[in-house]
Amino acid sequence: MGNKKNIKQKIVLKGITASPGIVRGKVRLIRFPKDILTAKKEEIIITPFLDPDFITLLKKNGQIKGIVTNEGGATCHAAILAREFKIPYIAGAEKATKVFKNNMDIILDGEKGTVYEI
Repeated sequence: MGNKKNIKQKIVLKGITASPGIVRGKVRLIRFPKDILTAKKEEIIITPFLDPDFITLLKKNGQIKGIVTNEGGATCHAAILAREFKIPYIAGAEKATKVFKNNMDIILDGEKGTVYEI
């Protein structure tokens, strides 16, 4: 009877599934590794790429909800670490840092490589 989903979801972006999981949270744009310290535990970070500096700071900052990057792929170092930390991650979403704004409410579907705006 009827549609099971009451929340309207608009697909905002697609990328490569790099670490599975589905999470909902607020966007935090991160341009430089040191900016990760401004992210809150319940946020989904959007960044051009993840390098070892980001991962080190992620460990210090605690677990964030999810990650979306412009670059990268399923076998990159960041994807391996995201899977290890059980953080859903979508890589290779080329326009992520242009499409998303801080505090947007999104759903990151790491199973399908899709991000939805709520």
